[in-house]
Amino acid sequence: MVKLWGVMDHTPVGSALLRVRRRPGAPHRGLLTVAGRTFPVALGRSGIAFDKREGDGRTPAGTWRVQRLLYRADHGPRPRTALPAHPIGPADGWCDDPAHRNYNRPVRLPFAASHERLCRDDALYDLVVVIDHNQRPRTKGRGSAVFIHVARGGLTPTEGCVAMPKAELRRLVARLRPGTRVRIDP
Repeated sequence: MVKLWGVMDHTPVGSALLRVRRRPGAPHRGLLTVAGRTFPVALGRSGIAFDKREGDGRTPAGTWRVQRLLYRADHGPRPRTALPAHPIGPADGWCDDPAHRNYNRPVRLPFAASHERLCRDDALYDLVVVIDHNQRPRTKGRGSAVFIHVARGGLTPTEGCVAMPKAELRRLVARLRPGTRVRIDP
């Protein structure tokens, strides 16, 4: 059994739906609802939109599947999860260059094209839920590295991801299963 948000619960999220929506009056603040519970999350600085573009600060609207979990093994133990889980190391990156053939894919550093370093100095990528936004098919310029990850203090805006406090994200990944869907509503 997993203690989830203060209650004992052994029900996995499985193929269930995580729903993310904007909070009224705050385009970069949202709510994530799962298993009948709702939690505050941070969204992209420009809110949620269907027409996501690289670098626009928007969180992409749509329904995405959870693929895997990335985590910083040097910042804590392997999280409890049924998702495929991979540790993040210093040579791990994610290509965000729309002109490169590895756009919106993990890459090994050093990497000449524009990329995000996954082994960050802050704690934002201590836990990273990879979703399948813009992956099959990949469309150049439609956004890369859209994850569910650890939020900054105060739930300040992201570059287009969904972010939540680390303790709640850790509890969430304990319930996620491959195929869980994330619906992001504008």
